[in-house]
Amino acid sequence: MKRYALQLALALAVTASTLSFAQMDMGGKKDDKSKRPSPPASAQCKFADGKTITVDYSSPRAKARKIFGGVVPFDKEWRSGANEATTFVTTADLAIGGTPVPAGKYTLYTIPGEKSWKLIINKQTGQWGTEYNEAQDLLRASMNVSAVPATENFTISFHEMGKGCHLYLDWETTRAAVEISEK
Repeated sequence: MKRYALQLALALAVTASTLSFAQMDMGGKKDDKSKRPSPPASAQCKFADGKTITVDYSSPRAKARKIFGGVVPFDKEWRSGANEATTFVTTADLAIGGTPVPAGKYTLYTIPGEKSWKLIINKQTGQWGTEYNEAQDLLRASMNVSAVPATENFTISFHEMGKGCHLYLDWETTRAAVEISEK
């Protein structure tokens, strides 16, 4: 019995040590994501029945750089943020561009273009933002593109409407939008 208690105590100590180490950066300090150059941000759409869509992403800053067609190349998959992949979690069954999206956890990517954008909902999750696998795409939907006043911080937001919401991605002087409806 004592041996079992000792093994359990040792296992708990190793687990606590591992968890503490996992929260540290390579310099041995705790990783405070809010102090990153592209801090974490979140957006949420709430439906009338209480179900939600939540997008978690890192929000890079323009810093006087040319963003679209510069930092973010045209016609190439983009993680739609920085750092870890942008997550798209829905507790509702959805339709985006006529394609069904079952409730679940996904990764959100986009393909920015000079005149048009594509939204990508990808089934692969938990990866670093640049690890994209096209074979895992659940959907690709066209996005509407419009001009907005200059926006320093990359921002994802929702505008709730009726049985759905509009998803907005704003940065530099560009807004890409897509309508999402609850099924």
